[in-house]
Amino acid sequence: MTSPVHQPVEMNPAILPLDWLLGTWQSDEPGEGRFPNIKPFRYLETLHFSHVGQPVVNFAFNAFHADSKKPLHRECGFIRMQPETNNVAFIVAQNSGLVEIEEGEVTGQQLNLRSHTIARMSFAKKPHVKEISRVFQLSADGRLEQRVSMATDNQPLMEHLRITYVRSS
Repeated sequence: MTSPVHQPVEMNPAILPLDWLLGTWQSDEPGEGRFPNIKPFRYLETLHFSHVGQPVVNFAFNAFHADSKKPLHRECGFIRMQPETNNVAFIVAQNSGLVEIEEGEVTGQQLNLRSHTIARMSFAKKPHVKEISRVFQLSADGRLEQRVSMATDNQPLMEHLRITYVRSS
């Protein structure tokens, strides 16, 4: 059996407001993570945003320990736009057993999201995540910043992760 030949696919017009995200991004320096019940940490991350002609952006995020380079966190999913609006749904599955839908809007080259639905595996460790907000912002110098805030059973919403990336493809 032969594999299909991959031809460049025309972008679906529904996702044009997200075209600034497309490609592969590498952290340009270690990001910082912190939360009251964990030791602060530094990490590296690769983001990949792509499309296959559907009205959806596909994504995969891979984080690594900044010093040991051991794999840490993984996320993958899809970004959908509500037709004829700037409303966005960010659908993500995490290797920690968390699955969520974040919703928000894209304005220019900024994507603001807040959790709409959070589900977890039955044996997820506590405290449980109760809320997530996330911002992607493309700066004038072409760097992409991601900030993630989180609330748990026993902590209010607070910044958890902050990292910047440069486009590598």
